[in-house]
Amino acid sequence: MKILIADQLSDKAVNILTTQGFTVDIKTGLSPDTLKEIIGTYDGLIVRSATKVTKDIINKADNLKVIGRAGIGVDNVDVVAATEKGIIVMNTPQGNALAAAEHTLALMFAAARKIAIADRTMKEGKWEKKAFVGIEIYEKALGVIGIGNIGLIVAEKALALGMQVIAYDPYIPRDFAERKGITLVDFDTLLKESDFITIHVPLVKDTRNLINKDALDKMKKGVIIINAARGPIVNEKDLYEALESGQVACAALDVFEQEPPPKDNPLILSDKTVCTPHLGASTREAQDKVAIDIANQMVDFFVNGVIKNSVNAPSVSKEVARKIKPYLSLSEKLGTVVSAISDFPVEEIDIQYMGGISETDTRVLTQAIIKSVLSQRMEGINYVNAPAVAKSREIKVKETKMDEHEDFTSLLTITLRGGGNENTVYGTLFGKKEPRLVKIKNIFLEADLGEHMLFVYNYDKPGVIAGISNVFFLKGINIGDMHFGRESAGGLAISLLEVDVKIDDSIIKEIQGLPNIISAKKIDLP
Repeated sequence: MKILIADQLSDKAVNILTTQGFTVDIKTGLSPDTLKEIIGTYDGLIVRSATKVTKDIINKADNLKVIGRAGIGVDNVDVVAATEKGIIVMNTPQGNALAAAEHTLALMFAAARKIAIADRTMKEGKWEKKAFVGIEIYEKALGVIGIGNIGLIVAEKALALGMQVIAYDPYIPRDFAERKGITLVDFDTLLKESDFITIHVPLVKDTRNLINKDALDKMKKGVIIINAARGPIVNEKDLYEALESGQVACAALDVFEQEPPPKDNPLILSDKTVCTPHLGASTREAQDKVAIDIANQMVDFFVNGVIKNSVNAPSVSKEVARKIKPYLSLSEKLGTVVSAISDFPVEEIDIQYMGGISETDTRVLTQAIIKSVLSQRMEGINYVNAPAVAKSREIKVKETKMDEHEDFTSLLTITLRGGGNENTVYGTLFGKKEPRLVKIKNIFLEADLGEHMLFVYNYDKPGVIAGISNVFFLKGINIGDMHFGRESAGGLAISLLEVDVKIDDSIIKEIQGLPNIISAKKIDLP
C-alpha cells in the first residue's frame, strides 16, 4: 500500500507504517494543484490541519481508500465528497485533549499573573514590579462553557487547584456533573458568577458570536476570558471594547476569527491580552499520540479490514454493510430527529428493534443511533467512540428485540430520557429501502425524512400552517412537503415541513412567535 503524508508528522508514524511494509512518501507544503496531480497514485492520505483536502482533490483520488486526520477536527477535509467517492475519513479524537486542556490552564495562569507583559517589559530592560500585581486563582469561580473531552479535563484540574467550577452545558445530566464536583448553571448565571470563563464548545451556528456584547455586559467586572476552542465563538470587536472599558480585565486567546490574524489586530497588540498562535494541541506528546493513533488505524484498515474512528462509515464488512444499509439509514435519521427535538440532557437511550430489523446485526445500528444522538450535542463523535462517550457520561443505552410487530414488518423506536423528560420516535422502511417516520410520542405522523425540515409542536387551530407558510414565503424558501398529526381536534398537534434549504435561527425565532405555536425546531439530516 502506498501512503502519502502531506503534513508534518512524528517519525513514529512513519516507522509504524514502513514496518508493516507500506510505501510512505512524505511531501509537505504541497500546493492544491500539485496534490491533485499526484493523489491518484496513493491508497492512503494522512494530513493534520494545514493541507485542505477539497472536493477537487478527492475527485482526482481514484485509488484512495482512506484519509487519516491526525487530530480531532476534519474541517479541512470535504467529508461529503469523500463519502460520495467511497473514501473512509478517520480522525484521532482523544490524542490531543490533554494538551489542549493544559494549554488552557497555562493561559489562565499567564493572564492571572500578567506573565506575558511582565516578560516583555523585562526584555525591554524595565523592572516594573508594582505595575503587574496579579490575582490568585484559589477559591475563584471558573466558568466552563462546554463539558466535552477538553472541558471536563480543565474542570477536573481546576478543582484540584482549589477553584470552584461552574459549567454551562445543556446536554450534560446534572447528577453526572455533580459527581465530578461541577455545578451546572444556566448560561446567564455562569456569566454573572464567574471570575474566569473558559470556552470549550465546537464552532456551530449556535456558538458563533456566543461571547458578544450582550454576554460580556452580563459578566463580572474584571473577568478573565480564555478561549482555546475556536476564534469566531468570541466577537473580537466586542471583546476589545470590553477590554478597553475595563469590563474584561484580560483575555487569553489561542484562537482567532482569522488565522493567522492580521498584524494590526488590536487584540494582538493590546497589553490586556495573552496571545498564542493556536498551540492548544502543540506538545511533543500530543503530536506523537495523534501520529501513532492514525498510523495504527491505517494499518488496521489495510491489513485487518478494521475501521476505527471513522467519521463517515461504521465498522462493518462489505457483506454486512450491504444487508443493513437501508436500516442503517433509518437508524441515523431517526436518531438525528429525536435528538434534534429533545432539548434536555440525555440520561438514557432506549432502542427497540421489532420485526425484520431485529434479525440484522443491530450492534452497528445501535452505534449509528448513539452517534447520531450525541453528534447533535458535541463534536468528535463517530461510530467507534460513540458508545464509549455515552458510557463515560453515564448515559444508559438499552437495546431490546422483538421478532414481530402487529402493524409493521419492521419497526424501530428510539426513546430519549433525561431530567424527567421523554421523547420517542417510531420509524420503518417503505418498500424495504426508504426510511419513513410513522409516529412521535403518541401522535401518528407518516412522513418521508427529507434533508432539511421544520418540526413544530402546535395547537390544532386554524391559521397555524398559513402562518408558517407565510414566513417561508416572505423568506423565499420553498416548501417541498408537509405532514401533520394530532392527538385530537383542537388539541396538541405536530407539523413537519420539508424545505429546500437549511433554516436559519432567525426564522425559527419568528415561527416560535406565531399564534398557537408551542415550539419549533430545525432538523438537518445526514
